[in-house]
Amino acid sequence: MAMTRRAPAKRRAAGRATPRHAHAAAATVRARCAVITVSDTRGPREDASGEAIASLLVRAGHLLLHRAWVPDEPAAIRRAVRAALRDPGTDAVILTGGTGIAPRDRTPEAIARLLDRELPGFGEAFRALSFRQVGAAAWLSRAVAGVADGRLVVALPGSTRAVTLAVSKLLIPELGHIARLLGRS
Repeated sequence: MAMTRRAPAKRRAAGRATPRHAHAAAATVRARCAVITVSDTRGPREDASGEAIASLLVRAGHLLLHRAWVPDEPAAIRRAVRAALRDPGTDAVILTGGTGIAPRDRTPEAIARLLDRELPGFGEAFRALSFRQVGAAAWLSRAVAGVADGRLVVALPGSTRAVTLAVSKLLIPELGHIARLLGRS
């Protein structure tokens, strides 16, 4: 008796992309996001990284609720994150800047006390992806993610190339799923 093989899922879907995981198929939640730029030198006019994050999120169907610009000061960073979290509609807070090793790079320390749970896999995955782009310099990044007050908080580097990589390859594919897991949908 001859065995017939079924066509792979991608072909069976008649040209439609099939999600890699079953949870991704159900993740149609539009996350409501805040973007905070941490910089002593960049404001709304010079903020290519914050603009890249906002643009990528909106193009993916997510909503941009808040934008803020704060200096590399831990207290200012915490105030901005807390302000975004005070809005009950916020599902995710994404920061750009202050995750390197320079003396003024203090975003991870600033948000650490706000996080209820860390998500170490985010930083690990980001550095692995980043290694392909920038080589050994990837391990200098202190990109971090966690959950604060039932919402996702992510701290990314200030580089436009780095935020584009992180948002397109890590955040957008899982943002709806994360919002659902955190009971935000």
